[in-house]
Amino acid sequence: MPSLPSIFISHGPPTLLLDPAPVRDFLAKLGETLGRPDAIICVSAHWNTETPAISTAENPETIYDFYNFPPALYEATYPAPGAPDVAKRASDLLCEGGITADLDPDRGLDHGTWSPLKLMYPDADIPVTQLSMQWPQSPGHHLAIGRALRPLRDEGVLVLASGNVTHNLGDAIGACRAGQADDPPPDWARDFAAWLAESIESGAVDDLLDYRKRAPGATHANPEDDHLMPLYVALGAGDESGKGRRIHQSYLFRSLSMDAFAFGE
Repeated sequence: MPSLPSIFISHGPPTLLLDPAPVRDFLAKLGETLGRPDAIICVSAHWNTETPAISTAENPETIYDFYNFPPALYEATYPAPGAPDVAKRASDLLCEGGITADLDPDRGLDHGTWSPLKLMYPDADIPVTQLSMQWPQSPGHHLAIGRALRPLRDEGVLVLASGNVTHNLGDAIGACRAGQADDPPPDWARDFAAWLAESIESGAVDDLLDYRKRAPGATHANPEDDHLMPLYVALGAGDESGKGRRIHQSYLFRSLSMDAFAFGE
């Protein structure tokens, strides 16, 4: 099959599986748009380790890493087979790039992985492995991981990065409690999302690596930048141009920017 793009998605809350939203519709069509990969390696904002780790689980469990959500979400499963061969190949590629990675035989799929995949590939029949991130290490560290994994795109593997473009939960929760979840997004969220998209589409990698100093509203949009770090893996796994394309834009809970990007198309 032709080389697959690497993809960054904003996964939002687990309730995305239950509640109508533009991003839910987008994710439900994304799998068909991309086609069926041979396997998927997903880096999720919800698995963080000191050094990179990759799951070799044969049958990764569905991890419910959230609480006080509707009971239906704790009954949902995503019984995709594991992808231990892809995990080992990814470990070798990282080693070739000077990055040591551990193999984890037990790690399952957290909601940053299984929740969007349940919309993208609902049959759960594509092998999946999960890669950890190393926040608060730098964007450059995660970019290097993505670059090392770039050959996987030519081997039928979808490199999927799952986080969020903006992730100010205090604002989002406050908007919900005040009945303002459907209000227009504040300027800081719009300005940051627009800057990020423009920088990605122009290939301004240096600006992206220094985004906390160069982007408008950066620290308000991401008080902690853990949910943005997966984007740099997708960026690195793209091509040498450093350019990407925004393939979705919408908001949840007023200020959660749910943008998605494709790299190396």
